[in-house]
Amino acid sequence: MTTSNEKIGGEMYFTANPNSEHHFQNFDFDLFGNTLHFTTDSGVFSKSTVDFGTRTMLDALDKTTLTDGKVLDLGTGYGPVGVAIAKKYQRPVDMVDVNERALALAQQNAKQNGVDQLVAVFQSDIYQQVTDQYALILTNPPIRAGKEVVTAMLQDAVHHLVPGGKLIAVLQKKQGAPSAQKNMLAAFGNAKIIAKNKGYYILESTYEPDTHI
Repeated sequence: MTTSNEKIGGEMYFTANPNSEHHFQNFDFDLFGNTLHFTTDSGVFSKSTVDFGTRTMLDALDKTTLTDGKVLDLGTGYGPVGVAIAKKYQRPVDMVDVNERALALAQQNAKQNGVDQLVAVFQSDIYQQVTDQYALILTNPPIRAGKEVVTAMLQDAVHHLVPGGKLIAVLQKKQGAPSAQKNMLAAFGNAKIIAKNKGYYILESTYEPDTHI
């Protein structure tokens, strides 16, 4: 997960194997009207609360129409997006990240919120280990990982969506949302802003095979 320069012990949260000292935290947070319990740790993004960008992205889902099917939470971190989606929509969710510590927390959080039977948590560097096709891909991309990583997360999504499937991403305007929208337009042939809040843009592209360029 993203849009932060959160650094612990010299590490970024998109490190595959954080070795910073553990510092577990627990907190409750309301998402989609469900009170969810999260365990977090050092070496993961936004460990003290569900970040504003992620909340804005989830709130924007009521501004779009979703195709039935599986969801991919790309860059899941400790799992707030995937857990919240599985809980609300009762649909299968794949939760992937490069950070092994985050993945262990995501698995724990799925279980303690009663959605572990709906989700699959596994390591993937962007889409490397992703083989399924999805109705929805959600991402809060790690801006500090660099433009190449973020662009791949956005543009390569088109290869992992069913017809009518959507990519929804959150980025801050000052951290490249307009550029990201152009990249999504280049890959999908469409890209629009479905919500804005305090400098955060929620971007959406739809995979339309007949018009895909």
